[in-house]
Amino acid sequence: MILAQRHLTIVLRYISAICLGLFCVSASTHSYAAESGQTDSKKTIIVEWNQQLLEAVRHAAIGPPMVARALAVAHTCMYDAWAAYDERAVGTLSGDRLRRPAAERTMANKTIAISYAAYRAALDLFPASKPALDDFMKSRGYDPANPAISIKAAAEVGNAACAAVLAFRQNDGSNESGEMAKNRKPYADYTGYVAINEAGPTPGDFLKVQDPDRFQPLYYAPNVRPLYPPFVGAQWFKVLPFAGPYEAEISRVLSEVPLARSGFKEYQTQAEELLEISAGLTDEKKMIVEYWADGPNSELPPGHWCLFAQFVSMRDNHTLDEDTKMFFVLTNALMDAGIAAWQEKRSADSVRPITAVHYLFHGKTIQAWGGPGKGTISMDGSVWLPYQPAYLPTPPFPEYPSGHSTFSAAAARILQLWTGSDKFDDQFIFEPGSSRVEPGITPKTPITLRWPTFSFAANQAGMSRRYGGIHFKSGDLAGRMLGCLVAEKVWLRGQNYFGAPAKPQRAKAATSCGGGVATEPTSTSLLR
Repeated sequence: MILAQRHLTIVLRYISAICLGLFCVSASTHSYAAESGQTDSKKTIIVEWNQQLLEAVRHAAIGPPMVARALAVAHTCMYDAWAAYDERAVGTLSGDRLRRPAAERTMANKTIAISYAAYRAALDLFPASKPALDDFMKSRGYDPANPAISIKAAAEVGNAACAAVLAFRQNDGSNESGEMAKNRKPYADYTGYVAINEAGPTPGDFLKVQDPDRFQPLYYAPNVRPLYPPFVGAQWFKVLPFAGPYEAEISRVLSEVPLARSGFKEYQTQAEELLEISAGLTDEKKMIVEYWADGPNSELPPGHWCLFAQFVSMRDNHTLDEDTKMFFVLTNALMDAGIAAWQEKRSADSVRPITAVHYLFHGKTIQAWGGPGKGTISMDGSVWLPYQPAYLPTPPFPEYPSGHSTFSAAAARILQLWTGSDKFDDQFIFEPGSSRVEPGITPKTPITLRWPTFSFAANQAGMSRRYGGIHFKSGDLAGRMLGCLVAEKVWLRGQNYFGAPAKPQRAKAATSCGGGVATEPTSTSLLR
């Protein structure tokens, strides 16, 4: 099935011619296949390019939904190039117009086409990474300067496939080029968002809160990070999704996991719950916060789940064909998860816990985490801070729903559907003193985080934001449900391009969005 008909003219122009960190992971050891012993000979070219993309992400100053879109664009370029050499699959934009004769459908040609497509995409998305991207191409024996799109050779097929995808995404509402905003900055807001509440310092100034239900931009630690844009991704509700729209899914989530409003008991209760969590933080819970933080100079939440996908690739001995399809549907689910979550973030414009706590408990004594190395102490509610690094005590966008929860639930659902199972079996080990919030102090002994299932990992990612004091329970659970619903819609759309289910047994649901990743975890002490 071809993407939106109104964009087809852009695609045909190419076919006829050729026929946005924000979020830190502590230094520790883990068992990602891509990072611990996976040899180059066992990696598919898809995994190798995914690693290049994630490295570019780590050096790019863009937000989570921008990262998700970038990964989806790059993997769609790779998928469309690969589809030209498959007997059934069709490209998202070219359909079967790039289909190559059976004699040309070799592993070598697939690899070349994928590499040129990936390079063109990465260069467009991460121009500052050009030296590293050029070096990788040259290490494979490819000429990065080859721009041809005449499809006389595999390199040209890759260039042509990616050119169509990039043209399609050029005006998708993301403002990647910056041309739509007055400040001309890439991914800048062009919709005129203005916060109701005046920006304040950290800890916040409750006197600047005009509406306790609404988001308040904050200044962060001096000389570390200046004021971020008031709302990173404020325009993201305008971005063209892969399988949306998602109004029905958002409406369902709002009906089942409503947003608490000031003046009602639930508003006070959700803040008290977070303070209770803050006062009871253990080393294990602190390291769960840090593991899932995915802050500046990391691959951010969407990239984090692409690392998990690399593990699955290695664990299950994927072929190139399998990796192409898995990463294609996974990254598009992540992109759409970001679009759906940020659509509701913009609509709700909801208050972050740091602002709500300061507003509710100023002048009152509370018990909570008191800062690095201080443990639980008594303090005035107006100076409370979440368990987060000083340079980013709370994300620079509204609270409801949780982006981490939405991304994680969407990715977990795709990996369940792909593998036909919820089984994951990965782990991460924190060495003593490896904390970045409390370096040299926490944890006192080694901490091992184990994830027996994808849904367990997704639930833990959601809980980490509550342990860390930056999301309420409703924002977390709403994100889990929304991400799952988005993933199921993306999965169905992806099958249209494959020409046949990835594998017959993989089309069966591993769990439903009313359970598993979407509900409050109760089966393990780690998540209570």
